[in-house]
Amino acid sequence: MRKIKYKKVRKIQPNFYEYTGIYKTDPVEMQLFVYAENHFEEYHKVPLPKVEKELNDKFQEDKVKWLNVHGLHNVELIKEIGDLIDIEPYIIGDILNTTRRTKMEELHDTLFFNIKSILPDENLDSIRVEQISFILKENLLVSFQEKKSDFFTHIRERIRSNAGIVCRKKNDYLLYLMLDAVMENFYITIENYEDRIEALMIESKTNHRQDVLIRIENNRENLNFLKRAIVPLRDALFSLKSFQDDNEYDGIESANYTFFARLHQKCLELLEQIDYDLNSLDSASHFHFSAQSQRMNEIMKTLTVVSVVFIPLTFIVGIYGMNFDNMPELHWKYGYFEVLAGMFLLVVGMIVYFKKKKWF
Repeated sequence: MRKIKYKKVRKIQPNFYEYTGIYKTDPVEMQLFVYAENHFEEYHKVPLPKVEKELNDKFQEDKVKWLNVHGLHNVELIKEIGDLIDIEPYIIGDILNTTRRTKMEELHDTLFFNIKSILPDENLDSIRVEQISFILKENLLVSFQEKKSDFFTHIRERIRSNAGIVCRKKNDYLLYLMLDAVMENFYITIENYEDRIEALMIESKTNHRQDVLIRIENNRENLNFLKRAIVPLRDALFSLKSFQDDNEYDGIESANYTFFARLHQKCLELLEQIDYDLNSLDSASHFHFSAQSQRMNEIMKTLTVVSVVFIPLTFIVGIYGMNFDNMPELHWKYGYFEVLAGMFLLVVGMIVYFKKKKWF
């Protein structure tokens, strides 16, 4: 799991931009969709001048334009895109700074949204994190991804085939579909961890080794990381309600606020499931400690019974081990065997007594 660390901004240059992510190998590419109900155009590896021409084309003002950027390490290109669509410089900084929490911000005619996309690694011991940012402005939607991924493949296919209502809706509905696609990754991640948690619950009842606790703690850390990613998303989606109530932002159609309300409800469901899974891990951890304590108690009880049995035998041996001449038992012909028989009967009597008391 990639740990989020705060990176101090250089105060000497207020507009200094730096990509803080880890995906820096693949080249930055742009993909542009221009579509309407009866119109569709798609451009791959489109250069910035072509993007500028399409965005400024007056004959396509009524069409939805989706610019998808793969890769953020080309800082100069990201800055040029920001200048092209006329967004505030600090928004560019938030796009490049992948350590910031999920946030949503409305600036006049622009809506900025960034979200953490989370998927489990192949071994499920860690989590892969990618920040995705969105700029919603007029008929334009710009999405910034740290690397190439297949989060939005089904959305592209729906646009190409004119399936559903996406081509009849504006860019706010497209934003809803993309947020929903990212949130599906949360469900996939949590479902994978639930299978592991169920196995840990069973194993904690039979396996007394220390590695069980280590795996429980690793899963707990990952679930808490998921929770930290979902809580600010829940708050951001909830704040969309104020936009609808205040009627100050018209970038989202009134009828489409219902879709974003569904996303908010999904966040609540995800958080409830995470809390349930965390409680399950706590139960597994407590049961493991209880089983360890019970096992230790059983061992101590066995050792105590053995000690109690041998204490009187040690006492007898101590008496007859003293070097006194005036001990009449030392001169009996069968004294040795009588003492052994007495010791044996004493042990048998104590064991029978303990059994009747159900002490073991």
